[in-house]
Amino acid sequence: MTYTNFTVETDADGITLVTWDMPEKSMNVFTQEVMDEIEQIVDATVADSAVKGVVFTSGKSSFSGGADLTMIKSMFSMLAEEKARDPQAAAQKLFDAAGRMSWLWRKVETCGKPWVSAINGTCMGGAFELALSCHGRVAASSKSVKLALPEVKVGIFPGAGGTQRVSRLANTQDALQMMTTGQTLTPQRAKAIGLVHQVVEPGELITAAKQMIKDGLKPVAPWDEKGFKVPGGGIWTPASAQLWPAAPAILRRETAGNYPAALAILKCVYEGLQLPFDLGLKVEQRYFTEILQTTEAFSMIRSLFVSMQELGKGARRPAGIPKTEFKKIGVVGAGFMGASIAYVTAAAGIPVTLIDRDQEAANKGKAVSEKLVADSIGKGRMTKEEGVKLLSLITPTPDYAALSDASLVVEAVFEDRAVKKAVIEQVEAVIPETTVFASNTSTLPITGLAENSKRPDQFIGVHFFSPVEKMMLTEVILGEQSGDRALAVALDYVAAIKKTPIVVNDTRGFYVNRCVFRYINEAYDMLIEGVPAAMIENAAKMAGMPVGPLSLNDEVAVDLSQKIMKASIADLGPNAVKPEHMALIDQMVDVFDRRGRKNGKGFYEYPAKPAKKYLWPELKTLYPQKKAEEVDVNVLKQRLLVTIALEAARTMEEGIVTDPREADVGSILGFGFAPYTGGTLSYIDGMGVKNFVALCEKLAASYGPHFKPTELLKDMAAKGETFYGRFDPYGKVREAA
Repeated sequence: MTYTNFTVETDADGITLVTWDMPEKSMNVFTQEVMDEIEQIVDATVADSAVKGVVFTSGKSSFSGGADLTMIKSMFSMLAEEKARDPQAAAQKLFDAAGRMSWLWRKVETCGKPWVSAINGTCMGGAFELALSCHGRVAASSKSVKLALPEVKVGIFPGAGGTQRVSRLANTQDALQMMTTGQTLTPQRAKAIGLVHQVVEPGELITAAKQMIKDGLKPVAPWDEKGFKVPGGGIWTPASAQLWPAAPAILRRETAGNYPAALAILKCVYEGLQLPFDLGLKVEQRYFTEILQTTEAFSMIRSLFVSMQELGKGARRPAGIPKTEFKKIGVVGAGFMGASIAYVTAAAGIPVTLIDRDQEAANKGKAVSEKLVADSIGKGRMTKEEGVKLLSLITPTPDYAALSDASLVVEAVFEDRAVKKAVIEQVEAVIPETTVFASNTSTLPITGLAENSKRPDQFIGVHFFSPVEKMMLTEVILGEQSGDRALAVALDYVAAIKKTPIVVNDTRGFYVNRCVFRYINEAYDMLIEGVPAAMIENAAKMAGMPVGPLSLNDEVAVDLSQKIMKASIADLGPNAVKPEHMALIDQMVDVFDRRGRKNGKGFYEYPAKPAKKYLWPELKTLYPQKKAEEVDVNVLKQRLLVTIALEAARTMEEGIVTDPREADVGSILGFGFAPYTGGTLSYIDGMGVKNFVALCEKLAASYGPHFKPTELLKDMAAKGETFYGRFDPYGKVREAA
């Protein structure tokens, strides 16, 4: 029998090699067709008496990343349609759909013939759950092999037997740690905790997998044998008596109760380990169905899985323009940002010319890459040979003529219009008409900078975030005259360096920084009101933000906030900044010289390592302090999230952001907006625009007019609309929520 996605070959020893290699796909993913074919392969190998066992592997460089995008989207579409017709039937249908993969893997596990998974690359999600259902698991020792059950990061959990098998193979603490954080394991770590049997050289992978079968691998899972004991002894042991009361408390400390899927993992493991395996699978299926119906799961999957992939694959790229193959990139400005941009460009295999005012400054910029390479080699993330190759792609020089054959030039000099004007003129004197010029400005409008260009249609903004090598987001900013080709080239570059782009129209601060400074400004208001600084920071973390607003301000620099405020007043007038905010920051910078992490003192103190940073004790002397019991923490949480979401809504109303996917993904990747919400606009849609407007009006009455809902929001509330309905990114009038 032939299959679309698999090749099946049986050798002279009766061992069948099943190779998963989906046509016209760079990575294997699960689709309905793939699962149907796996079931057919199970049935065929069971029926064939000549088959002694099965080795399951991938024909691609990766094993599999898990479920297909379209399959996930269709499940939510089905749920929405069925709910509208019959909510009870919808739940049953979802329960059945959620169990398809789980019971198929159970069929593999109980088929009566030994299966071995030969893992040769990334193996995540449902693919790792399939591997866990095999009787043997062999992984290649390559660093490209990454094993994980990362579902919690997109609002769900390992619902195809993952919670039941991992907790029966590894000790409970390791199992919970792996699944509730979605952490990635190396093959060696997976073997150490009991999830993989062997780790072998890549060239020996299939041979070793076949040898397991030849050596008499039993076609029975450990939990299906009489007398099986869970590692560590199960639930009713002294060790478990210590672990289980603490586990929910630790989880709450880490997640503030914002992630229902993480708590569901604890429930699945705790309940499942007290039951026979098949009943444990049903418990897992029940919780999985429940979690799939939560707002958090819908919003996180939409933003962090579906939208992120769509944007990464060029959802906003203009059609009809050939893809750019980059032979060379120019980076002008070898300061920390420019040097880091050069590093990520070279890491993508693209030669880069790094320009600065003289050779010494340019060399200093390359030294940033040398340090990053040395750190990566030291941590085992890169070989010496890879490091040498990366550094060989960076050419530091003060000679602008070296940019004459660059496909794209990225300017990353000081945030000063005059400095940028001089650079634009020097670059345009040597580059051909076809070269796109991109400015990495973080605050200056692109349209104004493009006035210095003789070719504004080839001028665009590409805003990176620091640290460039870690931050996955870039903002691509369209000036008023930026052309489609400039946009296409910029998006091709962002894709080449493996970042996720959002496309925004020109405005002061663009999208991300506008939202970030709303967050920080709300903290200023709270400080001035006398809210203790520790309560502000803790409320932010409880709301789901990765760092508090005061800590974030220290990272971006307090004196940078001062410069931005002064520039806003100069350009827009005295009403552009609250006088109380200006007074606070002037005092921090000019009186106390507290400029943030960079000078070791800001809203926090930064003692020498290993001591941890702590809030500056004198903060409480700047304003009369409220007692903790006088402050409603829930209101603090609301204020911090609502002020950001409201700013995101304003950018949609102003036409700065035009696609809700970009507002959501940009807010999470750009500054960590509470990921469980799915992003700024999903936060509004999730609670309902009408409820959001009511909350804004309530906050405005107590905390100021900056909380007043916009006309767009009031109109949407009156019409019962959502952002994904009104600004449908797919061009259809359709509600998926």
